Amino acid sequence: AFVLLLGGVDETKAATGGGALAAGVPIITDLDLPEIIVPGVCAHEECLVKEPDHKKIVQKAIEARGIKVKLAQVPIPVPFSAAFEGERVRKPDTHVQFGGKYSPAFEYLKTRGTDEIEDGKISVIGPEIDAMDEGSSHPLGIVIEVSGRKMTPDYEPILERQIHKYINYAMGIFHMGQRDMNWIRISKDAKKAGFKIRHFGDILVAKLHDEYGAIVDRVQVTLYTAAKDVERLLPEARKAFASRDARLAGMTDEAVDTFYSCTLCQSFAPDHVCVVSPERLGLCGAYSWLDARAAYEITPTGGNQPIKKGATEDAVKGIWHGINTFVKDASHNRVSKITIYSIMDSPMTSCGCFECVVAIVPEANGVMVVNREYAGETPAGMKFTTLASSVGGGNQTPGFIGVGRLYILSKKFISAEGGLKRVVWMPKELKEALGDRLKARSAEIGEPGLFDKIADESVTTDAAALVQYLAKVGHPALSMDPLV
Repeated sequence: AFVLLLGGVDETKAATGGGALAAGVPIITDLDLPEIIVPGVCAHEECLVKEPDHKKIVQKAIEARGIKVKLAQVPIPVPFSAAFEGERVRKPDTHVQFGGKYSPAFEYLKTRGTDEIEDGKISVIGPEIDAMDEGSSHPLGIVIEVSGRKMTPDYEPILERQIHKYINYAMGIFHMGQRDMNWIRISKDAKKAGFKIRHFGDILVAKLHDEYGAIVDRVQVTLYTAAKDVERLLPEARKAFASRDARLAGMTDEAVDTFYSCTLCQSFAPDHVCVVSPERLGLCGAYSWLDARAAYEITPTGGNQPIKKGATEDAVKGIWHGINTFVKDASHNRVSKITIYSIMDSPMTSCGCFECVVAIVPEANGVMVVNREYAGETPAGMKFTTLASSVGGGNQTPGFIGVGRLYILSKKFISAEGGLKRVVWMPKELKEALGDRLKARSAEIGEPGLFDKIADESVTTDAAALVQYLAKVGHPALSMDPLV
């Protein structure tokens, strides 16, 4: 229970209010009274709370009492269930799509003060789906603002990553990726059933309250579909992403005895298990070791579980008894061995959300790194989509791995094969995006000129021509031990 005290107080009300407080029942009032906080009495220790705005007073009372409201049904016009999570929406069945390689898009969750957002508010800024032609591609920015007494910025990436799962629960909706590399499709059947862009907000509000009510009190969602708004907000989101990624600086795999699993993408790749360590972030690029640890603290039975490393079987390749025992069980006995630091010997499997594919270029005795945004040819004779189909789906393919782009800068990046010195080719966009960090890492390994020695599409996309170029510039991969 809670008490709403409106309009005035006399001796009887004061005495009754005292009894209510003694029983742990908070009082919410529009009167200008001093607020009372008594530890160990009311649910959130706030016993007498002021809220002069009558439009907000019931919400304030619900929050003060610690009441969590859950929707029995998500209010959208298509079926909603975990059974639809692995559903694909093919191009001929698509009414409209957002992001991917077709248009700018992002999804970003941030913490706000309680009084800064309105719980359940959903806004669409820009055209709705009715104004979009069939088969067209559009920008989309999903901004989720949450508040809660127990909510902290450390939890933001965990909640943000759930967008992938929740949106896929809707029949006829496809979601892939994360952060500023997401890709969403709405099928023709979903559009015909009445599904609109604002329904993404209905899904996210309902599910975040449902599954994270212990830390989230208010959820507000704004969906931007105009290019000018998406481009305006992208720098803020990317700055937050970079700040999250920087938290792990200085941590090493050797300093911990526990790695973490991530199985959030098993709806698309049922036998895939991502193993996240301090020096190897999740291949989606959105989950670091700290994020996985926080996710486990929030949801101990969720997709992020601690894995004790156990006995070291090969420190160079990154093989631990405890890791392999866990992976074998979590992959339904399909994968019995993985190496954390090797691309050639039992590499870790991939789902489909990886930011980049690392693939062997045998002629050059090195590897190329191809990011999702690059649509051109590569020295391997395969475009990203072909590479992704070979690597994804939980397949274990020696010579090929999916990675988060920042893993390229890690000391543990394919360290069993020599690390960064093996990289002979990457798209110009990726090379420029890594920029100064790639140059700094090259200097750390004693190859200060490596940045300029790594070829891109402006140099060549032909394997034979690539070898000639590498010989001309003196790339270190040509003098390293054979990969094959």
